[in-house]
Amino acid sequence: MADSPVRWGILGTGGIASTFVTDLRLTDSGVAVAVGSRSQGSANRFADEFGIASRHASYESLVADPDVDVIYVATPHPMHHDNAILALRAGKPVLVEKPFTMNAAEAREVVGVAREHGLFAMEAMWTRFLPHIAIIRDWLARGVLGDVVTVTADHGQWFVEDAGFRLFAPELGGGALLDLGIYPVSFASMVLGTPSRIVSISDPAFTGVDAQTSMLFGYDSGAQALLTCTLRAKSPTRAAIVGTDARIEVDGDFYAPATVTLIPRKGDPTRVESRHEGRGLRHQADEVARRLAAHQTESPLMPLDETISIMETMDTVLAQARRDA
Repeated sequence: MADSPVRWGILGTGGIASTFVTDLRLTDSGVAVAVGSRSQGSANRFADEFGIASRHASYESLVADPDVDVIYVATPHPMHHDNAILALRAGKPVLVEKPFTMNAAEAREVVGVAREHGLFAMEAMWTRFLPHIAIIRDWLARGVLGDVVTVTADHGQWFVEDAGFRLFAPELGGGALLDLGIYPVSFASMVLGTPSRIVSISDPAFTGVDAQTSMLFGYDSGAQALLTCTLRAKSPTRAAIVGTDARIEVDGDFYAPATVTLIPRKGDPTRVESRHEGRGLRHQADEVARRLAAHQTESPLMPLDETISIMETMDTVLAQARRDA
């Protein structure tokens, strides 16, 4: 870590921004020093709640703040592209909420600007940095599963049907896949990489966004991933990685701090309980601080090229859904 905490500027004042700043208080790696909104009133309310000194009535003012080291982009999905590029062109590294952008073309543009300016950028896929995911990575690296055969993951939540709510609003990037499905897709990508074959089926909500999407991915290794997401019901939100010698089961919610179990084909299971303080977003803040202190421009745990690949996969899934509608 750096000798002094990373000074965060919070771009956006919604629910995820509140969760991030709350978790940031649990780490010594960073502190929220400024917040920016599209109105002074919103910035003031957020700053008062979290004890933030600098409040900006525009995103332009926030990214120009000389006391800010890095920007956390916490606006709705369709704004990520423009907001991230605004910060990068102001010379600020960025942590961009997931999904990174609305599509792969936008993701490539953001990554291009970051690399052009030699600045750090990362998708805020907080799951990647959780303790139980580190355990899973270790088991995979040591080959204890044998050959991976299947990955399964689901993410379903129940929401009241409200056309103004962001998950149902097309103009706010609504839909199950972009908001919920990103977690199973990213999990499968972490384990198996980019699929060579994609089959998907989707059903629309009353506003036209996808309400439920199921995906089957095939890989050159012969492995497959079966992933689902829905806005219509609370699903188990579990995940599993099945290999020829053993399998890993992740209790729900798999994308948050969770208990994991390694179950060998022969022998006794190994269960690692989850012991955790906070929601889990603090770990991605720590990762950003580590990389900035090391003068690195991306994280090997959530590489920018993989973020682009994930968005390409999501593009294909959505294109199939529209074609088959």
